[in-house]
Order: sequence, then structure tokens, then C-alpha cells
Amino acid sequence: NWCRFINLLMKKQKNRLIKNIMRINSELLKEVEKYVSDLIVEKSSENLTYHTIAHTRLVVKNAEIIGENENLNEEEMNILRVSAWFHDTGYVKKYQGHEAESMAIAVNFLESKDVDKDIRDIVSGCIMATIFPYRPTTKIAEILCDADMMHLGNSSYFELAEKLRQELANSGIRKLKKVEFEKESVKLFKNHSYFSNYCLGETAKRKAENLKLLNESIVNRERKKQISIEKEKRYSRGVDSMFKLTARNQINLSSIADNKSNILISLNGIIISLGLAGLATKFQEEPALILPTVIFIVFSLSTIILAILSTRPNISPSKFSRDDIKPKKINLLFFGNFYNMELEEYEWAIKEMINDDQYLYSTMTKDQYSLGKVLARKYKLLRWAYNVFMVGIVVSVIAFLLVFLQL
Repeated sequence: NWCRFINLLMKKQKNRLIKNIMRINSELLKEVEKYVSDLIVEKSSENLTYHTIAHTRLVVKNAEIIGENENLNEEEMNILRVSAWFHDTGYVKKYQGHEAESMAIAVNFLESKDVDKDIRDIVSGCIMATIFPYRPTTKIAEILCDADMMHLGNSSYFELAEKLRQELANSGIRKLKKVEFEKESVKLFKNHSYFSNYCLGETAKRKAENLKLLNESIVNRERKKQISIEKEKRYSRGVDSMFKLTARNQINLSSIADNKSNILISLNGIIISLGLAGLATKFQEEPALILPTVIFIVFSLSTIILAILSTRPNISPSKFSRDDIKPKKINLLFFGNFYNMELEEYEWAIKEMINDDQYLYSTMTKDQYSLGKVLARKYKLLRWAYNVFMVGIVVSVIAFLLVFLQL
């Protein structure tokens, strides 16, 4: 009798459950779809680009496909459908922790429709199982979790993933660059696994292909980033033009200085020759001319000496080795720094320089600086030469005038 009573009670409970499930099938299912659709469309934030009504419909469709392949009965299928419809409704209230809000929305709706508590508990369990990492305790919950992440093994994964990345940024959750998001996605792929036999088949294979594509995309993006960094390190054509223009200007200035020095040397050489030839014959007749002549010759000689010093080349006697070149401080473009080197050593040093843009441009900068220092010394001596020549002419003329006036 006791066993009969228990069997009768279980039969009544089962009939009650079936009755409620049938009510879901015939009366509630369309109401659930309309309620959830209106709720998400009307109350979802504009920042949600991934968790839209389209995503919910896709999860419901995925759940139905998996459920049918997993041979769920009609009762289980309807519970799965309701759970799939409600599983992301919590996003209308909050982003993080939306699962609890989704469960509350589902329970309130089902209570308003007098759905049995056992069914409400199953739906609640399925929704809460979608918290990642997934820990479903029932077959229905496992299928819902697989349906929710079925896009990992979908051909449109990358399009959907980009929408999710934008959603995270727009919602203020996490603002990730594409390569960063892809790296996080790789972690998700590795930590995630399907539960149903259906998803462990073809879906898992496509998921593995997407993971491979993700890794390739990360490698390509990092390669492009490295190339971009290397390009940033390189200097523009404007820099090359600047170096060429500066070098040309310095060479022109050096040539002008040499020409001016040659003029002074030639002019004073002629003056000394003619002065000595013309005045030396008169020294015995006019001894007073000796002093002005000596003054004139001294100033002319000083001018010539300064002019010669300004054009005299200065070659460094240094000899550099590989150990001196490795710190990248030697100017390999100035002949005075490498004429003592062996050809093999110099070829090695040049290869080291041209394969390193920073070293190359640093060397060019040093070369320009060295040319500038030489040019400054040259013009400084040339200025002194002109000053001496000018003062010498004035003093010599005054001396000769004084002598002629005394005579």
C-alpha cells in the first residue's frame, strides 16, 4: 500500500509537470518569445552590439538544433527554449552579473504565468550555468551552454567577435585593441570545451580552425606592428635631404674659404716680391725706408701664414679596431678615421653601419658636426688673416707716409 501511494504520488507529480510543460508548449512559448523580444529591443542599451535580440534568437536556434540531435524529449526541449530566451535578458539592467538578473526576470515571468516551481528551478539552474567557466549540472544546462558558445565554431565567428569587442569598449568594461582582444580570445578558446556530442563533432573542428586563424592573425598583427615600429625608427626622406643640403653648403663654404685663402697668399706673395725688389735697391740711399718695409713684409708674412694655416689639412693618426667601432661612436665617413684600417676591417665596419639606421644617421650627424668644426676653425683663421692684412696695409702706409714727410 505504501509503495502504491508513492507511485501514485509520483504519477500525479509527473502529470502535473507534463501539464505545466504542455502549457509552456501551447500557451507560454509564444508569450515568452514576444515578452523577451520586446524587452530586449525596447530596454537594451545602444552600447550592446553583440548581446542583441539577434544573438538571443541565434542561441535559441542553436539550442533547438543541439537538443534535437541530443534526443531531448518535448518536455526538455520546451524548458531549453524558455531558458535560451531568458538567458541574456539581464543585460537590460546590468552588464556584469547579468545572469542573476536574467534568472530573476525569468522566474518573475514564469511565476506570473503560474508555472510550476520545479520548472522554474530548472530554468534558473540553466541560466545560472551560463556563468563562465561553465559548470552545468544537467543535460539541458549543458546544451544551453553549448548553444551560447556555439559561435566559437561558426564561420561568422570573427564578425561576431568584433561586435563583442566593440560592445566591451562601448560599455566601459574593457577597451582592447584587436590584437589584445584576439589574445584574450585565444585564452577563452583554450579554457572552453563543449559538452554535447553534437558540438564535440563538427562544431569543435570548426572551433579548432578558428583558433588556428586567431593565432595566425595575432602573428600577422604583431609582425605588422614590428614593421611599423621599425619604420618609425627609420628617418624620412626629408632627413636625407637635410643631410645632403647641409653637406653641400659646408663644402661650398669650405671652397669659398680656400679661395679667399689663395687670394691672400697670392696677393701677399706678389706684394713681398715686388716690395723687396723695388725697395731693397733704395735702402742704401734711403735707410729710413727700411723700417716701413720691414713692417710691411712682417704683416704680409703673417697674413700668408694665417691663410696657409686655414687651408692646411689635419689628419688624425688614430687607428681604430672592432672593439672601438662596436660602441658606435666612431665616424666612419671621415677618411682620417679609417685610412689606417685594413680593408676587411673597414668593410665589416661599413656593413655594421648601413644595417643599423640609427648608427648610420648618428655617423652622418657626427660627420656634419666634424665638418662644421673644421669649417669654423678655417673661417676663424681666415678672419684673422684678413684682419692682419688690413691692419698691415694701414700701418705700412702710415709708416711710409711718415718717412716721406721727414724726407
